[in-house]
Amino acid sequence: MSSNATIPNFIAGNWVRSAAADALPISDPATGECLGHTPLSGRAEVDAAVQAAVRAFPGWRATPAVERARVLFHLKALLEQHQDDLARSLTREHGKVLAESHGEIQRGIENVEHACGIPSLMMGDTLEDIARGIDCETVRQPLGVFAVITPYNFPVMIPLWFWPYAVATGNTVVVKPSEQDPLTHQRIVDLATEAGLPPGVLNVVHGSRDAVTAILEHPDIKGVSFVGSSQTARLVYATAAESGKRVQALGGAKNHMIVLPDADLDATTDAVVSSVYGSTGQRCLAGSVILGVGEAYRPIKERLLERAAALRLGHGLDHGVDMGPVISAKHRERVTRFIGQGEREGAALLLDGRSARVPRYPEGHWVGPTVLEHVTPDMPVGREEIFGPVAGLARAASLDQALDLVHRNQYGNAISLFTTSGRAAREFRYRAGISMIGINLGVVAPMAFFPFGGSRGSFYGDLKAQGRDAIAFYTDQRVIISRW
Repeated sequence: MSSNATIPNFIAGNWVRSAAADALPISDPATGECLGHTPLSGRAEVDAAVQAAVRAFPGWRATPAVERARVLFHLKALLEQHQDDLARSLTREHGKVLAESHGEIQRGIENVEHACGIPSLMMGDTLEDIARGIDCETVRQPLGVFAVITPYNFPVMIPLWFWPYAVATGNTVVVKPSEQDPLTHQRIVDLATEAGLPPGVLNVVHGSRDAVTAILEHPDIKGVSFVGSSQTARLVYATAAESGKRVQALGGAKNHMIVLPDADLDATTDAVVSSVYGSTGQRCLAGSVILGVGEAYRPIKERLLERAAALRLGHGLDHGVDMGPVISAKHRERVTRFIGQGEREGAALLLDGRSARVPRYPEGHWVGPTVLEHVTPDMPVGREEIFGPVAGLARAASLDQALDLVHRNQYGNAISLFTTSGRAAREFRYRAGISMIGINLGVVAPMAFFPFGGSRGSFYGDLKAQGRDAIAFYTDQRVIISRW
């Protein structure tokens, strides 16, 4: 599409020009090049998408599960066939390096693959003679129209956490992607149509706050899947639940990585650097605070500094680049503001990425790898989600003290321990109190057949993304008791 074009909505199987008067630019974060515009659709266009989904629901629900699965099998094959082109498109609009884009798309494909098992995943249970001559059975049935609201940081993977499961179980869907990087998902919608998804089963409406509000209040939407900041996740949860909807709202994170003195330092350093600086820190599983326990503190600090300083910034499509830009100039300002505030409040700035530049791309939104020492839970840099390439270093005298520091934080998304002690690992997993727990892993990312989601201020709802939770969220378990 041309840089002046406004991307269309997808309603009832057709790309439809938005009637919105306003639109936001979509730009390559590394070059500043305009790639198109996102329309700020309003309530009427949300309603048109919902009504298309309502009309499509009866026929799609009546489609046998094995036939729905065949559509997803075809989609999986098409995603694999076009993975290289999709990865390049993703890197251009988001900024992550090409290898990371390939990894994101692969994770999305794995969710489509898991949803292909829907004939088995939706099976119910039966028991005859629960009383004399009376039998009981359970079946899972779809509910109708679901909405999916997704963020910018994984614009391919996160939508595929949700809508493949929703349509596999027999529901229809309205997706509201991030307004900052929706282009690659547009191509995936085309592939879903090519795979045989009927008109109205999957719809896409672009917009911002007004579109989200319309979704949360719409009476024909049965449930909402959301990923974003914790502040917004809490609002989405409260507003949608007040309207009688099911909600799974995944929020922010402040992930801690605890390093014990007996850890394998080479493997630990690799994992820590990848966790903190992968995707330029713009992911909810990024490591944020590294807690060195006892004698582990000095060597992990020295190794982290050496490796972080050697990371190469640049356009994600260029060879030899380790880290791309952040998504926008506004977000760059936010990240650099956190760094300055941390320094003013007593953290020692060991590596400062605020002046990072890439001469070939002067318009890029660059923030270099940053390391702050003496970070405490009371500082914003030790308490809040920065969502950038910033590592906080803190010292703990013991595993007990490290866990106490972790538990002072409002978030509960992921946590990691690095050790060669099985006893310490078992104690850690028993007491961590966080939903996603890593042992000698820096990015605690469950595969598609396990649930994904945090605890405390990182998650609002009951059933999480992926795995069996996804099947339960998008269906209602009906209990039938019969006497003949």
